[in-house]
Amino acid sequence: MSRYTGPKARVARRLGTNIWGTKGEAVALDKRPYPPGDHGRTRRRGNVSEYLIQMQEKQKARFTYGLNERQFRTIYKEASRKQGVTGENMLQFLELRLDNLVYRVGWGATRPQARQFVNHGHIEVNGRRVNIPSYRLRKGDVVSVRAKSRDGVTFQWNNDVVDRPAPAWIDMGGEGWSSTVRNLPIREQIDVPIRESLIVELYSK
Repeated sequence: MSRYTGPKARVARRLGTNIWGTKGEAVALDKRPYPPGDHGRTRRRGNVSEYLIQMQEKQKARFTYGLNERQFRTIYKEASRKQGVTGENMLQFLELRLDNLVYRVGWGATRPQARQFVNHGHIEVNGRRVNIPSYRLRKGDVVSVRAKSRDGVTFQWNNDVVDRPAPAWIDMGGEGWSSTVRNLPIREQIDVPIRESLIVELYSK
């Protein structure tokens, strides 16, 4: 199973960050800013192993982009084979997922919702419907919401309410219902709070 369906607030509290961007996570982190469990309040934060820190960074990335362990390891292996910095290559591959772009441009309020939109066939790439969330986009690809889907209540609400400007590597057009991959994203354009170098260290062992 690629999709995490358990309690989101517990994961957010364990990793110390709002993974899915939901209100429930924000409330949980505000009210209980310590790890879950009977000993969450007394757990020593300063005395943690290097391995734990690396593992937490990997979990942040994996949950953020909605991948299971096998998928994430595959992404890492491919990134390590590509010329350049492995960690930055890995984040680039994750950002170029179709469901992530749907989230980035504000069509989906959260990444899980964006993933659902892709699964249900609401999204087109270069004029053809694509229902694979992990579909990797390339420079010049045009992604749009299908004409029949634009009048949907959820799409209209997100279009009116979600105030999320598209990153610099994406051009918007078509009255907000179309976007083009202008360039491949670079690290400075990826705002996820992840230390990718620690993930590389973890997998390099």
